[in-house]
Amino acid sequence: MTEKPFTVLELISMELPDHNSLRLRCIGGRKGLSKIITVPDLNRPGLALSGFYESFAHERVQVFGRGETAYIEKLKNENNLDSLNQMFAFEIPCVVFTHGITPPQEFIDLAEKTDCAVLQSELDTTEFSIRMLRLFSNILAPKKTLHGVLVEVYGIGILITGHSGVGKSECALELVERGHRLVADDIVEIRCVNGNSVLGQGANSLISHHMEIRGLGIINVAQLYGVGSIREQKEIQLLIKLEEWDAAKVYDRIGTDYATEEILGVKVPYIVIPVRPGRNVPIIIEAAAMNERLKYRGYNSARDFNQNILKWIETGEAQAAYYGSDDSY
Repeated sequence: MTEKPFTVLELISMELPDHNSLRLRCIGGRKGLSKIITVPDLNRPGLALSGFYESFAHERVQVFGRGETAYIEKLKNENNLDSLNQMFAFEIPCVVFTHGITPPQEFIDLAEKTDCAVLQSELDTTEFSIRMLRLFSNILAPKKTLHGVLVEVYGIGILITGHSGVGKSECALELVERGHRLVADDIVEIRCVNGNSVLGQGANSLISHHMEIRGLGIINVAQLYGVGSIREQKEIQLLIKLEEWDAAKVYDRIGTDYATEEILGVKVPYIVIPVRPGRNVPIIIEAAAMNERLKYRGYNSARDFNQNILKWIETGEAQAAYYGSDDSY
């Protein structure tokens, strides 16, 4: 859910690109425009119109296509509006008629009595549903903000985290210099889409492509390196934490340990990179991105290395190499 309530008025007022536009207008029940949409889903109320209201998903936006409209016309001709009265007894956020259909006046009158907005869209029912659900996945998706830098490296979205001053922004700047792209610096807004992926973008679109470099100040990455060096959002596919080298800590040297961190219920691969003078962290991050791409293609370097070692031991070559050494003394 979003922290800020999302109302029906905001739904019809959204300025969307033509391929995403819902083409909505209000044709009745304007008092209901202030109602809040709480559930990011749609419902086709065919069963409800026939009088079956068990498990009626009234909290969803109700979509009426040609079939539902034909049934409403039948009820009107039979002068039997009991099922409509029963439907509007529920708290419905709004109703939408697709195909540019205008419902009977009796339907609009019932909606206005219960302060339920009646909307109309020129789109057909299938296309409207696809666009609406896509919009819901963005607007009403669970979200949070994290402190870090989000970059795209070889097509892999990498969220770089670590305490202040560890060198996140400097590392990201080097990656941009090497031809990769910046998504957001400092504050990254993350939202869960479809329950299985997390998208990241700048918390503020006006400043998301600016970076703070200590000793230099604020720079505009798009102006310095061109619009090809930035992108608006990216799926987070790898989480990298930078931390100062700790000699007492044991770091993974083979890579067989598969660690993940949960972000909004989605497990994201997670690695820790120790930072100390002489380590070229941007190159390490590039290698991590390419290694992650190989894993997506079904190849795991560490696992393959481990299996080769086990095969070598099983063949006896390892024992021969060990016992074949000069041990006569």
